[in-house]
Amino acid sequence: MTTAQQLAVIELLRVRAFPAERGPTEVGSSGPGYHLADLFRGDGVADADQHGAEHTALTGILTARFGEPYYISLWSVRTRVSEGEEIPDPWCELSGAFACLHLWRWEGRWLALGAAGEEEAAEEAGADGEAGERPFRIVVAVTETDPP
Repeated sequence: MTTAQQLAVIELLRVRAFPAERGPTEVGSSGPGYHLADLFRGDGVADADQHGAEHTALTGILTARFGEPYYISLWSVRTRVSEGEEIPDPWCELSGAFACLHLWRWEGRWLALGAAGEEEAAEEAGADGEAGERPFRIVVAVTETDPP
């Protein structure tokens, strides 16, 4: 997906109404109060370079449009979920896949951009030191639900 296509998906999600029930969409999934879409997915060395470049480009473009983002850690959300607390989506789902997010506020909605790759795979490495098979991902979430 090109940067222009990624921005078109973000724009689509920014203005799309939220559904009453969780389900798949042509770009990802949606549920009551949120939309999620994968903007990038890869798993090779070349993908690592592209992943970083695309995340940097998208963050820059979104910052130019919406101002400086909040940069939030999802560590505490992940901990709360693991302790049995009910956290609403998309925050619960995002906390399972991303360590942190760039977050912008726009007309009553939150726009979150998450990137996962080497760092998260290294955190999941087992005692033998081998990282899990976790792909490089860039995900966007649009929600009306405030971060927990």
